[in-house]
Amino acid sequence: MTLIAVLGGGQLGRMLAVAGHSLGFRFRFLDPDPWACAGQIGELVVGGYDDPTALRRLIDGAAAVTYEFENVPARAAAWLESNGPAAGVPLSPSSRSLEVAQDRLLEKQFFQEHQIGVQAFADLSRPEDVAIAADTVGFPAMLKSRRFGYDGKGQCRVDSALEIDPAWQSMGRPPCILEAFVPFEREVSIVAVRGRDGAIRCWPVTRNVHRKGILWRSDVVAEDDAIIRAAQRAIDRVMTGLGHVGVLAIEFFVRDGSLIANEMAPRVHNSGHWTMNGAATCQFENHLRAITGLPLGAVEALGPATMFNLIGGRPDLEELLGVPGARVHLYGKEPRAGRKLGHVNLLNAEPSTIARVEAICARTNAA
Repeated sequence: MTLIAVLGGGQLGRMLAVAGHSLGFRFRFLDPDPWACAGQIGELVVGGYDDPTALRRLIDGAAAVTYEFENVPARAAAWLESNGPAAGVPLSPSSRSLEVAQDRLLEKQFFQEHQIGVQAFADLSRPEDVAIAADTVGFPAMLKSRRFGYDGKGQCRVDSALEIDPAWQSMGRPPCILEAFVPFEREVSIVAVRGRDGAIRCWPVTRNVHRKGILWRSDVVAEDDAIIRAAQRAIDRVMTGLGHVGVLAIEFFVRDGSLIANEMAPRVHNSGHWTMNGAATCQFENHLRAITGLPLGAVEALGPATMFNLIGGRPDLEELLGVPGARVHLYGKEPRAGRKLGHVNLLNAEPSTIARVEAICARTNAA
């Protein structure tokens, strides 16, 4: 059986394995957590991401190595790109995709270089940057750490120049970026896959709702043609510019009929989880096809789809499974405030059914 090596043992790695088992793949994960949930369905190497001994064990006998989150240490990616090819184990996506996605400043600059709209922004790495950033960006604004922020972490709103320094101090003064606050009409994202041959396929654009910085709901609904075309052009430019192989997602704000790029993720993405039940080929299978050089699968939606995240508390599984058409995906993780424990997919559902599932998920998330 073909072995796939994965940096990270969280739920995204777990779902890669679920999709890959039907293709005859087996999986080995590297994670410092001995209880990482992907270890329930694949081999788990417990060790640091930049530990050469652990990395050698990870790729031993593998056909390809990938990652399930973008905060992989740069040293680990560099080691894999230096040592993996000699063992016939290419890293996909490459370290270039990681480098850009890990740093909000580099990410915004990359978007600009590829003619993708962004809000006003400025670097905030030194005390003398405060005044310049305030003048460049204006207010209200969002102060965000350049690295290691996700699900609303590492960021806060500031409404005047006087608030910047105290907010920055409360974060520990890491290198930051100040971004203009965008009064958006809605949030959307696009998920796409690029093969080794450069072929790109895009799943339908989704409309997303976040709560407390965490994705709560994604809907595949009819979207404006202009928005769809703009999102497809943007992700094509990004993936081609990076030489990316695998799945990548970009999140946007929609304002006055235009897209403003918020951030990208060089991996399978939460807003693409609906594809597990609502698309001809799910994002996880297509990522595996791409990194192993197999033909990409079709990405058409099978109908209107909705996904809700299960966050923090244990869901009432009996109640959820009692809803016709509800497809529940649990990650085997212990409850914890703000932690993604699973998600629910609906396809071709009536509004009343969607509302029923939303109510159940809302109770779970409040637990």
